[in-house]
Amino acid sequence: MTESESVVYRVVPKCACSTIGQIMYYSDHGNFFDGDIHDAKTGIHKWAHDESKPLIERNVAAHQSYAFTCVRNPYTRILSSFFDKICGVQRNGKYYRGNLVPLLIQKYGIEVGDPESGFEFDQIRSFRRFLLFARDTIRWRRPMEPDIHWSAMSGHISTFIVNGGRYDNIFWTEKFNEGMQQVLDGIETKHPVDLAQIPRFNESEGHGPKRAHPVEDYFDDLSMHIVYEIYKKDFRIFRYDFENPANKLPIGEIDLDEVHAKLG
Repeated sequence: MTESESVVYRVVPKCACSTIGQIMYYSDHGNFFDGDIHDAKTGIHKWAHDESKPLIERNVAAHQSYAFTCVRNPYTRILSSFFDKICGVQRNGKYYRGNLVPLLIQKYGIEVGDPESGFEFDQIRSFRRFLLFARDTIRWRRPMEPDIHWSAMSGHISTFIVNGGRYDNIFWTEKFNEGMQQVLDGIETKHPVDLAQIPRFNESEGHGPKRAHPVEDYFDDLSMHIVYEIYKKDFRIFRYDFENPANKLPIGEIDLDEVHAKLG
């Protein structure tokens, strides 16, 4: 939530959350947070901050401010999680979650490449093995609890509803400017935001291998089946095209009443 309480945003990992956080910060302060917005301790209210919690709780329960969130195609989201969280070296110079990558190499035979060799490895084979791991964490919570970056968007989004919140807008990452503009049109900001001038804050870029193939090449029939098993609700409620991994764009409009009924 912005400090001015102009707007409330339910963060969904891997769905433009860095950019949205920076836009909210900018709308209050007229400048961007210097660094990764996820590290900001001041200038913006977060659920993780003890002093922010009661303020957010009160605001959401009374629906005092415009509330929104943002979603992304499940195929590109899980692919992005793989390249960022599994193959990429994180901001602290280490692999994500310490021993996670060695565990995956050992138990699932995943390769992640090496910066020394220019990240040469069979991306498609490794990704499909990662998909099995993601499915195991979500279905059986083994060998670990599911991670926020690959657990279903509907799960993230439902907690807000179950705890008494109501969304005014849910838009697609794939139509970011259009959706974010609707949000900005619906609120009053201390500083005007020109979306055409806003940089994209992709905090995960540049520290891992580049995706070497088109999205659809990573998903054979079995992978699509696994993706559907994990993200069935995400495809249905947020209107993404399960049949065609090459189509990033939604195939219908999001019905907010349906979202609240099914996720609440």
